[in-house]
Amino acid sequence: MDIQVSRKLTIPAAELGWRFSRSSGPGGQHVNTSDSRVELFWDVASSKALTDEQRERLLEKLQHRLVAGVITVVSSEQRSQLRNRETARERLGEVVAAALAPDGPKRRATKPTRGSRERRLQAKGKRSEVKRNRQRPAFD
Repeated sequence: MDIQVSRKLTIPAAELGWRFSRSSGPGGQHVNTSDSRVELFWDVASSKALTDEQRERLLEKLQHRLVAGVITVVSSEQRSQLRNRETARERLGEVVAAALAPDGPKRRATKPTRGSRERRLQAKGKRSEVKRNRQRPAFD
């Protein structure tokens, strides 16, 4: 089943790879016999579904999550493999959509106001007073 990331991008099912293994957690005796943990992986670097601009942006934004150009999403929260597959598909779509989303406006640096500086210093003074009062009195 294809993953609809946005109106402009759909990841074809043929480009997705699946790996299944035993999941930890609840399930009783059944958990020891079923492969309900799901790993979904997609090769971003060689995907035919992406334009060159999209590929560059994904490789840059997701560089910390990629291993040799492949992104992997794991799901093991559900007891059923089918539901874990759906969760993994949704997560991959969310990750890719977030990486492709345009960046917001750049923050303009501003100086703190006089009032905010004074409030900060007052809060620091109160905090130091509280800590000073916790100390044992010094005996001379």
